[in-house]
Order: sequence, then structure tokens, then C-alpha cells
Amino acid sequence: MRKQTLFKFLIGFLIIFGVTYAYASRDKSETGGESITAVGSTALQPLVEAASEEYLASHPGVFINVQGGGSGTGLSQIESGAVEMGNSDLFAQEKSGIDSKGLVDHRIAVVGVAPIVNKDTGVRNLTSKQLIGIFTGKIKNWREVGGKNLDVTLINRSQGSGTRVTFENYGLGGKQSAVAQEQDSSGTVRQIVSTTPGAISYVAFGYLNDSIHPLSVNGVKPTAKNVESNKWKIWSYEHIYTKGQPTGLTKKFMNYLKSEHIQRKLFNSLGYISVKDMQFQRTWQGKILKGSGE
Repeated sequence: MRKQTLFKFLIGFLIIFGVTYAYASRDKSETGGESITAVGSTALQPLVEAASEEYLASHPGVFINVQGGGSGTGLSQIESGAVEMGNSDLFAQEKSGIDSKGLVDHRIAVVGVAPIVNKDTGVRNLTSKQLIGIFTGKIKNWREVGGKNLDVTLINRSQGSGTRVTFENYGLGGKQSAVAQEQDSSGTVRQIVSTTPGAISYVAFGYLNDSIHPLSVNGVKPTAKNVESNKWKIWSYEHIYTKGQPTGLTKKFMNYLKSEHIQRKLFNSLGYISVKDMQFQRTWQGKILKGSGE
């Protein structure tokens, strides 16, 4: 009797499991059921997150997972094939240890990077020499550059950060920043600078807000127009790398990111610059050429 009861229970379980699986399979088939992951640059992360939210609103049944981690993480993850999209502020050729063969570069946007300071420093403009002096540790108090009697507190991005590489290459003339505390996230950097007297760091334009002060350099303000004309030198492309040509949901989402709707709506609100609006382009070796490259 107990065997018959157990047998009936097993039959019932298998029937329920089969029906559930069939419905799940049907639902996945009807809705697409695709999922992709984008990892890397925190400078590009706000744009990819906002665009994915809009895309998913009109494409139910698919999933786009967006993560930060820095450009180095994005490049290593896409090189290994662990993700579908590797987001980076750097050309793959710039990152040591990355084999760029087989990786396809999609230049999604341009982003400016600005030095930022705590509001209490009393400084709004620095010369290039002063900026380098502060970040290399030669200038240790803000009164040395016309500010208040406050010690300089450096905040850096982590070594794998494309934002850091961009800032050191084009803001510090290729010099490395002095050893200081490091943070993985641009949002965290901004929060620390806003609450730490004497603090200075750097973030992409999209992270600028009223909690901190962006600095002009040599009298040039960090604005989109000045990036477009290359008057503001501290900028980089925002790349999404794919391993080979994108297919499926990756291809569809990449096309969506490049659409006029996204380029005009989200770029303006989030502080990104369209590649099409650039009057100059930059090669991976750092050479400046006339034209947008589009």
C-alpha cells in the first residue's frame, strides 16, 4: 500500500514538474528569454544603465545586467569571454596584458574628465603646473596655490581605472599621481571629496554636481563645448568591446545605444558627448587628428 502511495506521489510530481517546465519554456520562447552582461568602466556605467532601463521597458522578457569594476575589469572579462560587453575608457591596445586581437571596438561616446575639489579649498582654477604639483605631492597645502590654509588630501581611482589613466595622461602630462587612498567608484570619489576638507580628485563630467567644485585648468572650463574643440584636453572615448561582431541581444542593444534617440536624450542629461560632435579625434597612441572620425 505504501509503495502504491509513493508511486502515485512520484507520478504526480513528474506531471506537475513537466507542466511547469513546459510553461516556463513557452514563456521563455514567447518573450525571448535572452540575457547579456556588460561590465567595466564606471564612467560609462550610468549611460548603459539608463539605456538598458529604457530598452527593457519596451522589450519585456530580456535582461541586461550592468556592472562597474573599472575599465581593466571590463577588458579582461570580455577578452576571456565571460561577458558579452566590456566597457572601457581605454583603447584595448593601451591596457597591458590585454590581447586586443578578436576584440571589436564600438566607440559609444566621449567623456570629459575634470579635477574636483571640496568647496572649502577656496580654489577654482589651477595651472597645469600647479595641478601636476598637487597630484605628485609637491604642493601639500592649498594656500600654496591661492587657497585656504588647508592640507591637500588626494583621492585616486584604482589602478585598473580608465578614468585614472585618462587623467594622468592628459591632465598630469603622463606623470603618475602620488600614492594616496584609492576608490573603485566615481560616485564614491565624489562623495568623499564633498565631505572631506582639502580633498581633490577627478571624475567624469556625468558625476559633476553641486556637492563639489570642478576646477578650470589654465583658465579653460571643463565643458562639453571645450571638449569638442579639444580646448579641454582631459577626455577619452567610451568604448564597448565585444568578442567578435555582436549578435542577438548584444547587437540589438548596441544599435539602440547608437540611436539618435539615446544620443540626444540621454547624452545631454547624463553629461556625455556624441562622437559625431567632436571636431577632433584621438588615436590609441594619443595623436590628435582633425575630424570626428565618424
